[in-house]
Amino acid sequence: MPWDRNQMAARAAEELEDGMYVNLGIGIPTLVANYVGDKDITLQSENGMLGMGPFPYEGEEDPDLINAGKQTITELSRTAYFDNAQSFAMIRGGKIACAILGAMEVAENGDLANWMIPGKLVKGMGGAMDLVAGVQRVVVVMDHTNKHGESKLLKECTLPLTGAGVVDRIITNLGVLDVVDGGLKIVEVADGVSEQEIRDKTKACITI
Repeated sequence: MPWDRNQMAARAAEELEDGMYVNLGIGIPTLVANYVGDKDITLQSENGMLGMGPFPYEGEEDPDLINAGKQTITELSRTAYFDNAQSFAMIRGGKIACAILGAMEVAENGDLANWMIPGKLVKGMGGAMDLVAGVQRVVVVMDHTNKHGESKLLKECTLPLTGAGVVDRIITNLGVLDVVDGGLKIVEVADGVSEQEIRDKTKACITI
């Protein structure tokens, strides 16, 4: 069976290593905080928080503690708070090792579109454009196809870009793919999913 949202988030957490400073985007990426485990990872939120904990249990929410997606979160003993200027200085200055983001489309050359669908959805780019330009590694977590069953991994993005050639790895509900010279490379498949299914549901070029 394809991975569900939590399994995708858990797989994305495997990308993280001790000592990393990491930014989590809105949507599925926020769930990664629940799967960091014992790793020494510091999560950064562009609204001014360094050291985010997992989501709170029901009844223990603090409305003053939110992530960039306005979801309630928890703090750690080492949590630090700061203004947006300091937050984006970290991002633009290359201090964040990895960003895990959602996406509407990813092209075979690593182009990313994740902030608007003209005429339908304009949620604002938030910190995404700064993140993909400033962090050391970009990992995208998203469903492999849209609600109509159409591939979200394309030869070229049709939506306005967040960044050009910025994606390093893509984790979908079907598996894991890397952006390499000549297209996408299948790195891992979800349990019960075949490489052929990934190929059939991918419009981008998949390298052999």
